[in-house]
Amino acid sequence: MLISFGCPVSGAWARPETLTSIAQRAEQLGYHGLWAFQRLLVGADQDLAPSYQSVLDPIVALTWAGAATSRIRLGVSVINLPYVSPALLAKQAGTLDLLTGGRFDLGLGTGWSEPEFVATGSDPHPRGRRTEEFLAVLRTLFTDEVAEFDGTFYRVPPSRMRPRPAQAGGPPILLGGSAEVALRRAGRLAAGWVSSSRASPADVERGARVVRAAAAEAGRSPDDVRIVVRAVVESGDWARARADARRYADAGATELFYEPNWDPRIGGQDADPQVAARLGTEMIEALAPAGPG
Repeated sequence: MLISFGCPVSGAWARPETLTSIAQRAEQLGYHGLWAFQRLLVGADQDLAPSYQSVLDPIVALTWAGAATSRIRLGVSVINLPYVSPALLAKQAGTLDLLTGGRFDLGLGTGWSEPEFVATGSDPHPRGRRTEEFLAVLRTLFTDEVAEFDGTFYRVPPSRMRPRPAQAGGPPILLGGSAEVALRRAGRLAAGWVSSSRASPADVERGARVVRAAAAEAGRSPDDVRIVVRAVVESGDWARARADARRYADAGATELFYEPNWDPRIGGQDADPQVAARLGTEMIEALAPAGPG
């Protein structure tokens, strides 16, 4: 199982100097990737976790991290597809992939926050058909000489989008979701599945089984499907974090990223920035998959 790390995008440690230093240290220590997440805004009456209160844009943050590194992969878990047009996201994702030499992984979800749906003038329903059309638009824009799509939710007139992403076919697309229909969609149509921060090893075992079965039914190799897990970690509990990682590996995960943004001492907006950066640095050192580089 590959080991990755959560990018400084939330709260007190989401600062340019910390983003640069954590990205570079992750690469030096042998982490496979850096993962960001999306939160556009928080409704004034919403009671959400501290990690959601102040969040950098993931595409911009990963571009910053990519400019400070040369090898480590960069992923987002997830961008909520109803909020943006597929053409706009194809341009952003393709540009990030090109500028970083083909290091980007694009996780997509359908969202759950009503204030964000209202603010973006979006509607996730029907989730399945909307997601399938969104993926089809991304793929034609990433790969076809002349892209064209005429669907129920999205239309692209005959068009060319240049420059192309560095990765053939565009950045790998992973899908979120926990319902069986969403898991099966990930197996049929995507490079894999990315879990929520609430997923237990049992949830991941079930999800991996459904995703891989759907891949096999679609004529794809189940062994090629990626199962990416976000593992929330609290600073200092390293033995438990490693033990949890082993349980996720046994459950079928192919990649796990330790998520420091959920620790309110790190990702809380009212945390002390210097303390947050120190705790995040301690975490990345303690949980490194390889010795210091």
